Amino acid sequence: MARLRHVLTPHSHDSAGRTDTALETSRVGIRALWISLAALGATALAQAAVVVWSGSVALLSDTAHNAADALTAVPLGIAFLLGRRAATRRYTYGYGRAEDLAGILIVVVIAASAGFAAWQAVDRLINPADVQALPAVAVAGLIGFAGNELVARYRISVGRRIGSAALVADGLHARTDGFTSLAVLASAGGVAIGWRWADPVVGLAIAAAILLVLRDAAREVYRRLMDAVDPDLVHAAEETLRGTPGVAEVGGVRLRWVGHQLRAECDIAVDPTLSLVRAHAIAVDAEHRLIHAIPRLTAATVHTDPHAPTPDGIDHHAGLANHR
Repeated sequence: MARLRHVLTPHSHDSAGRTDTALETSRVGIRALWISLAALGATALAQAAVVVWSGSVALLSDTAHNAADALTAVPLGIAFLLGRRAATRRYTYGYGRAEDLAGILIVVVIAASAGFAAWQAVDRLINPADVQALPAVAVAGLIGFAGNELVARYRISVGRRIGSAALVADGLHARTDGFTSLAVLASAGGVAIGWRWADPVVGLAIAAAILLVLRDAAREVYRRLMDAVDPDLVHAAEETLRGTPGVAEVGGVRLRWVGHQLRAECDIAVDPTLSLVRAHAIAVDAEHRLIHAIPRLTAATVHTDPHAPTPDGIDHHAGLANHR
């Protein structure tokens, strides 16, 4: 009777519990974005002041990139806010995909900052100019590294915790920005010993480093848009289903990200002599086990089929399932 009441009563996995978790992860993501926006904004402003004073094109490239990185928090923050809206009859899966759209915009911003850095560096090679206040340029480079590395660690940590590919991509972006900021030190050192070309050459090196970030970020966003998931998650889901009492065989298992939440669609086979209520109870149990076993999985649709042994009476399917 207890199992029957559980089957016929609405479950917390289907309503408030999932909504509260989604809202909480969105709040965490939004907080991470605004904190990183403030940190990178302060870093870019400090560097901009030194750019005006020194005229360093390498530092200008780094500053522009840091400013662009800070501004990517805006579309991502909007995406997190949209993702908190309830599903509608038109958008039945909700608005979580807004994060993927924000990821595309972040990739575009990274590409634009790489183009700007390269253009400034080439222009300085064609039209050489002296760089002033070299110690200040070196300090500004260190400030850029420290600010970016702190933001990168924070964004990556939060992004992985809540399952946001766009936030992780933004964090990787900031991390490489930090190392390109250190290149400004090389620029200042080269100019100090009389190599006027060191400043624009370092600017070009920074542009090349940004392109590497662009490749990684674009790959991450592409995979999310194509519904790619970690194969280990699929394996974990299959093992969880196989371990569910009453499941005779596991069929197809499909996982997809919607924003920073996972959804699953699974097929299982059960004893064909079971009642409809009993078969449904097994499906509900399988769903609950999946949601508890797979991180950030908020919904699972489990379809049951009758398990049909072969004509010789031997359950070959079960053996195959165990073999897999």
